[in-house]
Amino acid sequence: EIKVLVREIRAFVEIQQRRKAEMLVAEPLVLHMVFRGNPGTGKTTVARIFGRVFREMSVLPKGHLIECERADLVGEYIGHTAQKTRELIKKAMGGILFIDEAYSLARGGEKDFGKEAIDSLVKAMEDHKDELILILAGYRREMEFFLHTNPGLRSRFPIQIDFPDYNLLELQRIAALMLKQRQYRLTADAKNKLGDILQAALDDTDPHFGNARLVRNVIERAIRKQA
Repeated sequence: EIKVLVREIRAFVEIQQRRKAEMLVAEPLVLHMVFRGNPGTGKTTVARIFGRVFREMSVLPKGHLIECERADLVGEYIGHTAQKTRELIKKAMGGILFIDEAYSLARGGEKDFGKEAIDSLVKAMEDHKDELILILAGYRREMEFFLHTNPGLRSRFPIQIDFPDYNLLELQRIAALMLKQRQYRLTADAKNKLGDILQAALDDTDPHFGNARLVRNVIERAIRKQA
């Protein structure tokens, strides 16, 4: 589903550029996004892909990705937050600013410095809409609550993508890819054991299931044991 959506957005951008070239009315390219999903579902990876795609299409001059979280944006005293946020925006200029666990910016209420960071980000989105794409990422339920508490924010993010958890077959394919990259092979018994571990994790119905991150941790632990 995510791959289809990435292609759709790429096609939309291309057609709007062509329409503009033909002097036709074109939709404004507002490409700020919200990524909702559990850890290890590929949110950061997709953000990097968007950066490369938009650079190739001349939507962004650089297309690089700057990752940050609350601690990188929120300062310890009045005025510090705006300064830290501006510095990160400057670094991300020409590319994508990716804020993980973005909902934590609204966690402290009205008097929290997180609100100052949100205000600075909103201003940057307006002032530099042709040079910067902002992607907010986090758990589905928390991001929904975050956008609900900031009604003005939702309308500024026209692209909202839900990243589903992987199923057992997909997790096994991810494991096979990771092993191949590391030049390891699983025995038949190890394959069965891995399947059991992954199935048990899926059956556990943990709301914050680790997905591909869990697979990587299991494989890295196995490599240590093998050593």
